Amino acid sequence: MKQIILSNNAPEPYGPYSQAVASGNLVFVAGQIPIDAADGQLVPGGIRAQTRQVMEYIRAILTEAGLDFSHVVKVSLFLTDLQVFAEVNEVYSNYFTGKFPARETVQVAALPRNAAIEISVIAVKP
Repeated sequence: MKQIILSNNAPEPYGPYSQAVASGNLVFVAGQIPIDAADGQLVPGGIRAQTRQVMEYIRAILTEAGLDFSHVVKVSLFLTDLQVFAEVNEVYSNYFTGKFPARETVQVAALPRNAAIEISVIAVKP
């Protein structure tokens, strides 16, 4: 059994996928990129602003599922340039405290809409 989760505070999916799917006690949040939900354009301001926007979209989706960042157990972080990793990590670290989730960070050749960053998470319902 699966439940589709959709937040009005994050961009609607641009393809045949859901923002998040809950199955059992797991919530799988689809990869979020730094686009402005209002106009579909990339968020200006560089990688810090874009990372913050992605994390806020993830927060909104988790909230819709009745969760927060403390429930996240796994993060997948995709960057088109690992040279910005320290800046991303600086912003990312503001969203987690104490017991950090497992994570991988991968450099990729390209991301949808020419984004520089995409993040997906898996969370566990209590």
